[in-house]
Parts: sequence; C-alpha cells; structure tokens
Amino acid sequence: MSTQDYDGSARSENKTIAALSHDTSKPSSLRSGYGGHSVDTTPTQPLTTKTEKQITARSARSLRSTLPPSENGILPEHEGQREQLSLLQCLKAVVFATKINVFLIFVPAGFLVNYLHAPDVAVFIINFVAIIPLAKLLGYATEEISLRVGQNVGALLNASFGNAVELILSIIALKEGKIDVVQASLLGSVLSNLLLVLGFCFIFGGIKFDTQTFNQTAAQTSASLLSLSCLSLLIPAAFHATASTGIDQTANIQHLSYGTSIVLLIVYILYLFFQLKTHTHLYVTDNEEEEEPVLPLWLGIVLLLVITVLVAFCAEFLVGSIDGLSHSWGLSTVFIGLILLPIVGNAAEHVTAVSVAMKNKMDLAIGVSIGSSMQVALFVTPLMVIIGWIIGQNMTLFFNTFETCILFVSVLIVNYLIQDGESNWLEGVMLLSTYVIIAIAIFFYPGSTSD
Repeated sequence: MSTQDYDGSARSENKTIAALSHDTSKPSSLRSGYGGHSVDTTPTQPLTTKTEKQITARSARSLRSTLPPSENGILPEHEGQREQLSLLQCLKAVVFATKINVFLIFVPAGFLVNYLHAPDVAVFIINFVAIIPLAKLLGYATEEISLRVGQNVGALLNASFGNAVELILSIIALKEGKIDVVQASLLGSVLSNLLLVLGFCFIFGGIKFDTQTFNQTAAQTSASLLSLSCLSLLIPAAFHATASTGIDQTANIQHLSYGTSIVLLIVYILYLFFQLKTHTHLYVTDNEEEEEPVLPLWLGIVLLLVITVLVAFCAEFLVGSIDGLSHSWGLSTVFIGLILLPIVGNAAEHVTAVSVAMKNKMDLAIGVSIGSSMQVALFVTPLMVIIGWIIGQNMTLFFNTFETCILFVSVLIVNYLIQDGESNWLEGVMLLSTYVIIAIAIFFYPGSTSD
C-alpha cells in the first residue's frame, strides 16, 4: 500500500465516522456502528471530536501495521526500543539489580576461609550465605538471555536453569558419595517450595485479599505431575518392604530406579512440550508485563557462565563442610539436607513468590512454588539417578520410609487445597504448620541412611 493510498483511506474513514455520527434515518436498534458492529444509540448521541480522533488513530495504527518497516517507521522487535548501554552501565545494572547483592561480599570470603582451612562451621555459614545472591544473579542472567532469544527458547532456558543451584549442589554431593545428603536436599527442596513458600504466599496474600484465585488447570497439572513423582518414590519403598526377606534386593531396586527415572525424564520433556507448544494459553496471565532486556546477549551468556562456576566452587566448599558441621552442632545429615540446604538455592525465589502473592498475582506465586517442586521431583531427582549410574554412585529412588511418607502426605494436602482454584490465609497456616511439624520430626529423627 502506498502512502497516497493510506492517506486516502484515512480520509475516507473520517467521512464515514462523520456520517455515522449524524445518521438518524434508521431506528437505533438497526443502526450500525464503526466496523459494522451494532451500536445501542438510545438516545442518539453524536460522536465527539475526541472520539473521532481516537477511532481514526486506531484505524491508522491498524493500517500502518500492514506496511513494511521502511514505510511505517516501526523497527523490528528490540531494535531502537532501548539505547545501547555501555559495558560499565551494564555491570552497574547487574550489581544493583537487587538488594540481595549486598551479600556478594561473602563470595570472596567463602574462598578465603576454605583455603585458610577455617573451621567447618565458618566455611559452611559463609558459603551458605554466598550462594543466596549468586542464585538470584543466576536467575537474572537467565531472564536476560531469555528476553533476547525469543519466547520458546527463553521458556526452555528458564525451565532448564530454574533449579540450577539444586542441581549443582546435588552433583557435587553425589560425586563425593554423600547419597543421603543428595536425597535429603532434593526432598527438602520439594517440601520447602510446596509447604513453606506456598504457605507464606497464601498467608501474606490472604491478609491483604480475603480470597485469591489462580489458574486451577495449570496448578492442578503441576500437582498431578508431582503426584506421579511421589509414586515413583513410593514404589521402590513398597518393593523393599514387601520383597522376600533374606534376599538382597539392592540390584533390583537399582534397576527399578534406572527404568523409572528414564520414564520420568520422558514425561518431563512431554510436559515442556505441553507447556510451551500445545497448551501455552494455560500459562499466560492477563497481568503479565512486557519486559525489555538490559544486557546484550553476549554479556548475559558470560554472566551466566561466571555465576555458574562461582556457585560450583561455593557449593563444593559447602558440601565439604557438612560432616564437620554435623559433628560440631550435633545435627543429622538428614536435617541439614532437608531443612538447611534448600534455603540456599531458594531464598531469593521465596521472597519473589511472596511479594507477587501480595500483589494478587497468584498464578506467578503458584508457578514458583508448585512449579519448582514439580521440576525438582520430575527432572532433577531422576537426573541424579542417571548421573549416579554414569559415574558409578549407587543413587536410587529408594528414599527411606520416613522421608517417603512425609512427601506423600505433603503432596496430598496441597492437592486438596488447590483443587478449588482459590486460596486464603487459613490454608496458608495449614501448609506452614505442616512444614513446622515435619521440621520438628526431622530434628529428632536419628537416622541418616535408608531403612
């Protein structure tokens, strides 16, 4: 369409609008509005000049969108929307992205206390705090890259790196043969997201709003997949409890875990296809705000790699000090894995979930809590079994009976509470109370190995 044709079309639309505004020859019930839609004009009101300008402006934008970029003056996406920042400005944006970054001072301190052979308690605490801002920056870098590479690839990237800290911690602990710590930390990550985070979201959101609603279908889908993951842990426990006594079932349970883990990973891949391709409408909220990337793509990738390496070092120092902390404070490795370690990777994410719940954005809060729990159970846990298979560590889906029962009850309670698509502060109290009861039980639980 040429510019002359466009001007003529716009003038024609103005005449049509003017004619419609003064056309009283037809009854109000039969009169047509702009674009052929019926308009209720009882009593008949002429269109004001302001209204004419608004409709004409919308028409012009619609026509302009059909022109090529060279004629309509619209630049392709992300071009010309933000002035290119200098490297120094980008680094300042990273440093001041969140107040939690003030704890980045603990990162070099963590290296220092480790290489100076400080007491294990000091090494654990300092690296524990250091990983919290690193986890937040890891999420920030992932988001920046996602905004550059497009919606589908970005969503896949977020799904892959959403639990990167838990993955790194688990791999390092698995490499050192601390299978009980790996199992406890994975289960603890599920429980903290499912009970602690979701409970706080319901409480703080419910105090501000009497009743909050969320996408029931999307939440129920994640909860159902979480139930499937729970089943994958119940079956090995039942297999161990009911198998013939006097016969070592270790090899059979290991083979069962390998097969089950492969099935779970396939289901997770199909879930991503469901979320990103066939049912995207279930995961789009009306109050989503468009964001523009701050960092160039290359800097986002560099930041992601650097933060990942720093997390790996701090996690290695942290895992190496667990035994010393356990002896010094008299804590079982189960308590450290179930209660303390999940805070490391999820602290910043927990704050985000509660803050969006207080803004009545419950779909986002549900996605952080139940969605993260489902990812750990359906993706990270079976992946650890496969990695253990590769590196020669006997990691299985046979958790001890106590831990398996805790997970089953927690998933059951959450499924009951979200099935109506509504939440209130009392439901949050129920979830938080469940987590506190579990924490007390784990504190006094003596065992750290499978039954």
